[in-house]
Formats: sequence, structure tokens, C-alpha cells
Amino acid sequence: MIQLRVRSAADIAAWVPTMLKTYTEQRIEAGENPESARTNGAAQIGQLFPDGKPSEGQHVMDVLDGDEVVGLLWMGRPFGSADKAWFVFYVEIDEAHRGRGLGRAAMQAAEEWTVEHDGTRVALNVFGPNMVARALYDSLGFQVMGTTMFKDVGA
Repeated sequence: MIQLRVRSAADIAAWVPTMLKTYTEQRIEAGENPESARTNGAAQIGQLFPDGKPSEGQHVMDVLDGDEVVGLLWMGRPFGSADKAWFVFYVEIDEAHRGRGLGRAAMQAAEEWTVEHDGTRVALNVFGPNMVARALYDSLGFQVMGTTMFKDVGA
């Protein structure tokens, strides 16, 4: 059974730079200009984790399978969203533990966590190239709110 445990302040501070690097890479892979991805990503993360510490409403948790940490889930209040909404800013199952249904279980734990924290909606963003995550979210009943698309043309 999957459980969620709040990460220590030291673990969060150590994770933030790695998460920012991954987030920036994902933005670039999804088609954003590298300079813009770095600038926008750093601004967002700086707002949500000033000095490497979560701002109010941000919760970074270990995903536990029994006593073993198998991943990470970051839930927070979304920018400009309804009061009863919680946003999955980041979810990752460690590579060694993938393919066992733990991502699905972590997302179901996120839904339970949301209800326990007086929420009525779980929202998230998934970058276009992440087909595995998109298929998971579709299978869990998430609905698409909007789609941003691009096509590179010319040199």
C-alpha cells in the first residue's frame, strides 16, 4: 500500500536544484526556447521554493511502498486556481521501481490526500512528449483542459 510522508527540510533543499534542472529539460524537450525555459522555470521555482524552502501551501512528500521510498510527490496550490483545487506539480517513481503500478498508486494517493486537505479537484500539467504519463492520467480519468501545440517551420 502506498503512503505519503512529508520530506524533511534538508531533503527538500537538496532536491530543489535537481528538480529545477529536470523541469527545465522537460520544458525544452516540449519545445520551449532554452533561454526562456531556464528563466521561466527558475522564476516559478524561486516563487514556490524561496531559499530552497517550500512556500505556504507546497507539500513535498516521499512516496512509500511499505517502508521503502519509491518516489516523490509534490502537491501544491496552483497559480490562479479555485480554492478547492490542488495541483500535482511533480510526481516521479524511481526508475528501479517503475512498471509495477506505483505511479498509478501514487496518483490515487494524491487524490486521497486532496480530499483529506479539503480539496475537490486534482489538476496537473503534463508535457506533450511524456506519453507514458499522459496515458496514465487518461486511464485515471483526468480531463484535458487545454492543449498548446506548435510546429517548427523553416530553418
